[in-house]
Amino acid sequence: METVGSLAKKVMKSFPNKQAVISGDRTLTYRQLHERSMAMAAYFKELGLKKGDRFAVLMSNRLEHIELDLVAAFGGFIKVPLNYRLHPNEHEYMMKDADVQLIIGEKELIEPINVDVRSLFIGEDYNQVIDTYLGENVDESIDENDLFAIMYTSGTTGNPKGVMLSNRNIIAGALSLSQACEVNKHDVIGHVAPLTHGSNFLSHVAWLHGNTQIVYNKFAPEEFLDDIEKDQVTTIFLVPTMVNLMVQHPQFDPNKLKSIKSINMAGSAIAASKLQEALEYLGTIFVQTYGQVEAPMCITIMMRDELSERLQSCGRTGPFVEMKIIDEQWNELSAGEVGEIVCKGSLVMQGYWNNEKSTKETLVDGWLRTGDLGWVDERGYLHIVDRIKEVIISGGVNIYPREIEEVLNKHQGVKETAVIGVPDDKWGESVVAYVVPNGVEEVVAEDLITLCTEYLAGFKKPREVHIVDALPKSSYGKILKRQLVKAHTKVVK
Repeated sequence: METVGSLAKKVMKSFPNKQAVISGDRTLTYRQLHERSMAMAAYFKELGLKKGDRFAVLMSNRLEHIELDLVAAFGGFIKVPLNYRLHPNEHEYMMKDADVQLIIGEKELIEPINVDVRSLFIGEDYNQVIDTYLGENVDESIDENDLFAIMYTSGTTGNPKGVMLSNRNIIAGALSLSQACEVNKHDVIGHVAPLTHGSNFLSHVAWLHGNTQIVYNKFAPEEFLDDIEKDQVTTIFLVPTMVNLMVQHPQFDPNKLKSIKSINMAGSAIAASKLQEALEYLGTIFVQTYGQVEAPMCITIMMRDELSERLQSCGRTGPFVEMKIIDEQWNELSAGEVGEIVCKGSLVMQGYWNNEKSTKETLVDGWLRTGDLGWVDERGYLHIVDRIKEVIISGGVNIYPREIEEVLNKHQGVKETAVIGVPDDKWGESVVAYVVPNGVEEVVAEDLITLCTEYLAGFKKPREVHIVDALPKSSYGKILKRQLVKAHTKVVK
């Protein structure tokens, strides 16, 4: 198979004068993108970075995200994208774990991180590097199995894990998305969701066809609709929360999306009623994919022409994976039987960086244990029932209860805690905490939320904190979170 770099070089040679990336009033042709990426790769080499060395990227949506993808692709460096919404302490852990040699991004995001590594700030400093090394070329031998990125994803316990994605994984994901979204060379790819997450996987589709990509810095429904109409975007990645906000906006005008051919919707589940509403407004433009960072985007695909008939399903198996449903003894289950979803193939990660234990637990004989429960119908369509892991997905972003519980337990007056996700019309799920005091010190809900602010990113803070006398438990002493969710939902109703 090809590498990300070899594919990119082909489209750059074929379409040198075509607009490659647009962001606000900035535009780069494919020739300029090639020259700038090579210049930055040469700078990396001058700093002493070698093939396989890691560099971090920390910034909001900017044109440079796409440029730095190519720096990794051409130089054989490994990109470590950092979510700018996380807390500096979280960035610090990831950078140290990956042994990052260089971080590039926005000054105000980088300076609070307590890690002693070389940094390059976007803006004048970054552009000066490009100008200095423009005209230089980097020629590195790269194999399809060489790592392209380490993307961090937290588990329900312990520290974040670095998902190792090879060139082969990235290309398999791009080919899958290209098929799912029916992309061709005429398409214009838009990015409004974070380029550190799902939208970045769609970005790699451009190296297959020579597409123009347009980067938007933030999502504001009314402004976003105007931009889509003005720029004639045809393909874009959105999380369900964005779709809901867009459709429910008072000034929503479906006519502004006439250029859209396909919206790749992924990142979290969407209620069938909300999806039906979106389909009624916009027609058959939604493509639903199910995947994980460990198997980017396309474990299954629901094509746009069949989604309206199967709102409860997330599609059939993608082209670069095998998928099956298993029981606890790894027996494959029949149609209609619920079990864990597992998959293997070119899409599946190489393992977790610097974490052999988690790798062995998650990759078994090449099969990725997704941690999700589901069943397949007679025609091969997957239906997801629940998540085995207690992940809360809010606005398409994973939030891990154990991480929040650890912070709440820092309070001297807290005996035990349970953090759950509850249904939320806007975000999909919202974070709710139940706390049992120990009587040593007064426990006030507002104080606990403030405590979370000190240690966690804002979107991880509980929206509600309930002080209770006890938590429901099984006979083995395990907290029964599902009972909490059920009880909370009844009270809210």
